[in-house]
Amino acid sequence: MSHCSLCHADGATPYEVAPRADSAPVCATCRQGLEEGLASGLEDSPHWQCLNEAIWSPEPAVQVLAWRLLKALPEAVWARDVLELAYLEPDVLDWAQQGAGGGDTDAVVHVDCNGTVLATGDTVTLIKDLPVKGAGFTAKRGTAVRKIALVPDNAAQLEGRVEGQRIVILCQFVKKA
Repeated sequence: MSHCSLCHADGATPYEVAPRADSAPVCATCRQGLEEGLASGLEDSPHWQCLNEAIWSPEPAVQVLAWRLLKALPEAVWARDVLELAYLEPDVLDWAQQGAGGGDTDAVVHVDCNGTVLATGDTVTLIKDLPVKGAGFTAKRGTAVRKIALVPDNAAQLEGRVEGQRIVILCQFVKKA
């Protein structure tokens, strides 16, 4: 009996990882998440915690599937943290992004103070001192914020770590480094 390459459940069947012809065995639950997307509320399902390990698989096809499922969980903080830590070879990342699909017609575009388009994983620099509410410190002008995460439904906000705290920063107060 075949095991799912993502969650290790029994009864997995081959799943073609588009746009290449490579495949990986996946269970019915993982297949449903890949084909139909993850409806709101599913990000708390313990099933998807398997992606913490799957993203580190030595198999590129499994890495691509895990990356796509993690990207389908934009509101789950743990999924964003896993994506922030994970490293995919450039060709594998391109493969994952190509097959991620979805219409980008209503895609939210994040731009810095100079109008430069920002992307997840970029490094930005703060252009002014910003008091951090609830954390009791001020993020100083000139501070580099590495590996930013873009807020999927708000083009004016991004997230990043400053002094060990994950904070929300307005795009108008950063410039791409």
